[in-house]
Amino acid sequence: MPRLRKSNLDPTDPKSYCPIANLTVLSKLLERLIARQLVDYLNESQSLPDLQSAYWAKHSTETAVTKVLSDILALDRGDLTMLTLLDLSSAFDSVDHETLLRRLEASFGIAGPVLMWFTSYLYGRTHYVRCNRSTSAPVLVICGVPQGSVLGPILFLVYTAELLRLIERHGLHPPGYADDTQIYGFCSASSTDSLQERISACIYDVSLWMSCNRLLLNTSKTEVLWCSTNRRQHQISQCPVHVGEDVTPSTAVRDLGMYIDCDASMKTHVMKTISNCFAALRQIHSVRRSVIRPVLLSLVTSLMISRLDYGNATLAGLHSASLPLQ
Repeated sequence: MPRLRKSNLDPTDPKSYCPIANLTVLSKLLERLIARQLVDYLNESQSLPDLQSAYWAKHSTETAVTKVLSDILALDRGDLTMLTLLDLSSAFDSVDHETLLRRLEASFGIAGPVLMWFTSYLYGRTHYVRCNRSTSAPVLVICGVPQGSVLGPILFLVYTAELLRLIERHGLHPPGYADDTQIYGFCSASSTDSLQERISACIYDVSLWMSCNRLLLNTSKTEVLWCSTNRRQHQISQCPVHVGEDVTPSTAVRDLGMYIDCDASMKTHVMKTISNCFAALRQIHSVRRSVIRPVLLSLVTSLMISRLDYGNATLAGLHSASLPLQ
């Protein structure tokens, strides 16, 4: 079924839609059984990078950003941190089936009947779009993993595992969450040019790796952030970073739904959360007389409490003056 990638996109443009597979219950049950065995095997063999947080127990977007922030707080020792956020274009839809199967066999030791099962899972799949009573003609799926499936996200992690190892070989930190990858490193105030060149070289190699694996780095959505203490803000380089195109460092970036400031104060995240909660509160206020109390409490929980809870681990240790909600 068609679904807009973002609410502000043009609904008349086919590129604005994200294909979500509407799979049968029986298919998802079978996939869940296979996924459980595959995840157990990957955990026992320690085949996946430790810094990949997606789709694993006790890992989430919040733990991924908390990991980044805890490392960035090394700036308390006087270091500067350069954080780069990479974005892939249509990543789940671009997975090459032949490359994925070859990687499952060569890098993860999956062969025989198991590999044959994954081959049958990927090949011969068709999809079509249904809207109301209109249905398009079926089209053969020649690449990508089904979005909305249970196995699809795990197979994508297998497909891109080598990417995080590539970044580590440059001496940088590559925590990732599915197709969102963060790259950061540390340096003294006198070595900012050296770190910037190292990250640019790393991103160049990342772009080459993606091209060889039929993925595309979306340089237009790449963001760069220099982090330091307030007294060292004047030492931050304002020169554009070359990542396929020149990107000017920002004062705050949005990482997996949470905002990180150049001084790691989280002020932008706090203010954005307050603004979103007040907007939701106004909507709830407008309908308060039209719904019963249990419905009203459900609206408060889903529209406000969920926003307050999300990312709150990143606020631990902040000064009370930074938390106007208190």
